[in-house]
Amino acid sequence: MEEKKEKLQNENEEQKQTEPEIKENKKEKKKKCTAEKDALIKANLELKEKVLRITAEMQNMKKRYDLDLANFYKYEGFNLISELLPIIDNFERAMNIKIEGAEKYLSGFKMIYTNLIDILKSKGITEIEVLNKPFDPNIMHAVMTEENKEKENNIVLECMQKGYMYNDKLIRPAMVKVNERND
Repeated sequence: MEEKKEKLQNENEEQKQTEPEIKENKKEKKKKCTAEKDALIKANLELKEKVLRITAEMQNMKKRYDLDLANFYKYEGFNLISELLPIIDNFERAMNIKIEGAEKYLSGFKMIYTNLIDILKSKGITEIEVLNKPFDPNIMHAVMTEENKEKENNIVLECMQKGYMYNDKLIRPAMVKVNERND
């Protein structure tokens, strides 16, 4: 029995000695858990922020794509039209030629020219009106100047080559002769 008492006393002493150690271990575990929890919270916040940035970037990319696509459809024939303009200029020059006996050919040219102009108008192509208007460097190129006392300064006197707009975009500026008075 005495042995049993001795054993119990030794176990109690061991338990007494380990209780502070157990409390210390619990505190360390609690600190580790708190540190791990804080690290996980921080990582979670970083991931949420990253997801938000990526989502915003995706939305911006979609907006840019939609805008580019809309502009593409809005100006889809731009290159073709700019290649057709010199042909239209040649038709205009041919129709202005006055040769005896060429009336039949000229009437054919006029029909083709009229058809081309009608097609261009239906696609949103408009001729820039410049004659007797103030010179605008945004839509005109001044290739010549002339002094005319009857007209105001910087007024277009003659159109050397027509300019065209496609919807709200300049295809080709008009080449003009501008009045330059030296008063």
